[in-house]
Amino acid sequence: MSKTSRRLIFALMKDRMTPAARIGGHTQRGQCAKRMSILDAAADVFCRQGFAGASIDEIAAVACVSRQTIYNHYREKETLFVAVVEDVMNRANAMLFSVLSSFPDNADDLEGELTAFAVRLNKNCICNHDGKFLRKLVQTEGERYPHLFESWRQQGPGKLITALSALFARLAHKGTLVIDDFDVAARQFVALGNADLQMMILLGATPTDEELEKAARNAVRTFLKAYGRPVAEKAGQQPQLAAIFSG
Repeated sequence: MSKTSRRLIFALMKDRMTPAARIGGHTQRGQCAKRMSILDAAADVFCRQGFAGASIDEIAAVACVSRQTIYNHYREKETLFVAVVEDVMNRANAMLFSVLSSFPDNADDLEGELTAFAVRLNKNCICNHDGKFLRKLVQTEGERYPHLFESWRQQGPGKLITALSALFARLAHKGTLVIDDFDVAARQFVALGNADLQMMILLGATPTDEELEKAARNAVRTFLKAYGRPVAEKAGQQPQLAAIFSG
């Protein structure tokens, strides 16, 4: 079938669509845009006022929709809050898995490659807008409303540690690292990467590129002291002989 024929058939099919079908497409796009507007407005209000202080009326005003429209989509404030957390988590996870895809694979310069990876992880997943938003919500509302963050616990930190654990297992299998417990190593890597940034992150500041680089390098050097393969083994010497020759 020629391109001209295909275009003609498509045009005929389009003309045969009922007005209701065409309007339905516009309606669905409009509903989707309205939901996104509500979620964005709710995220803003929840972040400023907290869960208890936020009101549906204020969210409706920010979203430029009616109070009833919000209830039609989300039924109650708790459902809306959970939807906001899940929406932010979906964006955060998309960025997270993009960063995880750049994890070093048996790199010759493991310290340099892991440092660059730690910088990307902190800059794009921990210190970005979504990371700050989730952290603030968890810090202010997590203790009072733990059930509202169940999806965050499952889809956020849990996924990061599981993915990192598998990546470190791959390096250990290739002999680049020596690790007994991959989950522990993954948690320690993340904790070390945040160690020098924790105070400024807690106060809401955004680290500079230089601060991110320094924090990452300190973290990786400490991590490799614990899990890096000894130099003697890398050189193919027995540790005992290496000690004798170095003495």
